[in-house]
Amino acid sequence: MKNRIKQIIFLATISLFMTACHDDLDQDPIDPDSFTEQDVFANATEAKGALAKLYASLALTGQSGPSGQPDIADIDEGFSQYTRMLFNLNELTTDHAVVGWGDAGLPDLHGLYWSAGNDFTGAMYVRLAQEVSFTNAFIQNASELPDAEAQTFIAEARFLRAFAYYNLIDFYANVPLVTEITTDLPSQNSRTELFDFVESELLEIQDLLLESNEYGRVDKVAAWALLSKLYLNAEVWTGTPRYTDCITYSENVLNSSYSINTTDTNGNGNAYDELFLADNNTNGAQNEFILVLNFDGIQSQTFGGPTFLVHAATGGSMDPLSLGINGGWGGLRTTKALVEKFETSEINIPQLNSQLGGTLSNWGLIGDLNEWGDEDVKLYETSTDLYKLYVELPDGELKFRFDENSGNNYGDTGADGILEFGGDNIVVTAGTYLVTFNLANLTYSFDPVISEGDKRGMFYTDGQNLEIGSIPPFAEGYAVTKFKNIDSNGNQGSDSSGDFVDTDLPIIRLAEIYLNYAEAHLRGGGGSLSTAVEKINELRTRGYGNNSGNITSGDLDLDFLLDERSRELYWEGQRRTDLIRYNYFTTNSYLWPFKGNQANGTSVSTFRNIFPIPTNTISTNPNLIQNNGY
Repeated sequence: MKNRIKQIIFLATISLFMTACHDDLDQDPIDPDSFTEQDVFANATEAKGALAKLYASLALTGQSGPSGQPDIADIDEGFSQYTRMLFNLNELTTDHAVVGWGDAGLPDLHGLYWSAGNDFTGAMYVRLAQEVSFTNAFIQNASELPDAEAQTFIAEARFLRAFAYYNLIDFYANVPLVTEITTDLPSQNSRTELFDFVESELLEIQDLLLESNEYGRVDKVAAWALLSKLYLNAEVWTGTPRYTDCITYSENVLNSSYSINTTDTNGNGNAYDELFLADNNTNGAQNEFILVLNFDGIQSQTFGGPTFLVHAATGGSMDPLSLGINGGWGGLRTTKALVEKFETSEINIPQLNSQLGGTLSNWGLIGDLNEWGDEDVKLYETSTDLYKLYVELPDGELKFRFDENSGNNYGDTGADGILEFGGDNIVVTAGTYLVTFNLANLTYSFDPVISEGDKRGMFYTDGQNLEIGSIPPFAEGYAVTKFKNIDSNGNQGSDSSGDFVDTDLPIIRLAEIYLNYAEAHLRGGGGSLSTAVEKINELRTRGYGNNSGNITSGDLDLDFLLDERSRELYWEGQRRTDLIRYNYFTTNSYLWPFKGNQANGTSVSTFRNIFPIPTNTISTNPNLIQNNGY
């Protein structure tokens, strides 16, 4: 199903009608009549291709793959992709990320000192305005079709328009509300008016959307999920709390057919990382994705999306091949404020070895772990002819040797798990293992030992500093390895060159709605404390790989929940919105490294809770008033 949608998106992207630079929400596609001229709306089957373009506009950047015919002018095409800008505006401005690149306007985001002329805040406005324009054109044209299926398509387009306005409310607060193709310069609407529009649209279309849909397309649960998000932020956006409504629509989602992924397909001790692998459309993660953007290294190439998240987060001594790419861009890292939110427990190797029983033997390991020295790393004989040892190994090679005698050793010729006297060196990758050597049948094993603690925190630390002294060097700050271009079996994504990434990006997933429910309950919206704790523990059990991180009702408060949102959703485009809801984004109530462009962090003016309307938009529409402070 994913391939079908991706092929439709690909065809729509290279052949359809919409190439324009939109300076405001009044802009419409170049020559809207070209819909009819190209018979795009001849019937529902043809209209489905146009619908695909509405989804593609959030995933791709233009008409010819990663670059060449951009939808948006005056900014590097790769920069203009929706999820890349979502990261820049909602993660890079927070404790979750820093970037070492010096592109004009980019350091301003983490430093929280952007201006009205910032290219990145402006490009997001135009990208969302374009989506509104595309959906308006689609709705108008598809309304002429008599097919019942076309009515479903229109409901999907209305959802995508509501989603674009949800983003516009969050980022810019007061923007024009435009629901039809027009050449008139629109007037500005208030945040409350926009909120009311999004709410009414979602309530109207919830029963027009399908109960379930093709992967990558929205259904009625998506409308409930977006209402959950909308109501959670209502107090900030309108001044009126709507936490009871958040509980209602969160419960609808919780009672739907969507489910948290608990399948540890790659066998690494938890089922969280499967959400961000190249086969997350089939490995079980897809059952958690309520709104997801499809990406494919061949069919839908972009320098945004997961290609950006994987390449930009890779640098230093990191191995790009282990992430399924051909090289890193050496840009994105994170601050200690995120790293320290994860509970970890070091593997105590001496304690583990003391629990093996037995006695030290004359059999040992020789190889790169001790630089092929004269003294072996001794194994414990735990029973007759059975030897074991917990040990941390580097990348390299080794053998089993008796009595430190180089003429009496076993290796594995053919790497088949069977030892031969004088056999080839055994190749190992770095990690902590339980090594087992069975002399009776000449077999052996290296079983990985997984550390206890929260495995959702996926960081690369070798050569990286936890404390950030200055932002530009890649070594300053830990690297994040959450997103990968490898599948659950360790295979690279479909683009064999390693340039473009297959991993789909969830925009709304069930885990977020669990967290919404818990927060709305704590803020007085009703619901059940026991349900909130149960859902949080469901996420923590997955993250820990067991119930060692589970909490009780006494542990659950708002600050704990904010940290839990960070642990579960980091780098998924949520953080700034969360910090604003807690009044932590601009204030001195919560500081992080280089907040306000200060090494130890400082508060900034509260007007930065929203972004400016782009300067060129203000200059071309005299009906608009710039947001306060800009």
